[in-house]
Amino acid sequence: MLIAVTSKSGTAVDQHFGHAESFRIFKYRKGTPVQVDEVKVQRYCTFDLEHPFRHAQLTGIIEVLKDCRAVVTAMIGELPKQEMEKAGFVVVTAEGLLEPALKLAHDAVCNGSQCGKAAGAEGGCPHV
Repeated sequence: MLIAVTSKSGTAVDQHFGHAESFRIFKYRKGTPVQVDEVKVQRYCTFDLEHPFRHAQLTGIIEVLKDCRAVVTAMIGELPKQEMEKAGFVVVTAEGLLEPALKLAHDAVCNGSQCGKAAGAEGGCPHV
């Protein structure tokens, strides 16, 4: 499973969704995250106090992340979160080290309707 993360440092979830100019893409398989890519995006936030909805920028982010099942970020506004979820992403807010945040995202996908095999199902989750 591919998971997109807002991380400046590469070791922690340490950036807000709207501030990200890139997303690190991790492959999460059998409990092990491996960074496989880093993709550039046009930053969603303009630091405008009105926080206008920036449809074109969000559409661009969705397109770049289309192969990912989840997005992990330190913070995300309610409207961008709703739009990301409508596009099929599981959105997880977390801060701190990458590994626990990626496991949290994996569990959110696999314990929800996104995985197809819940952790307790016969055969278990194919991502663990």
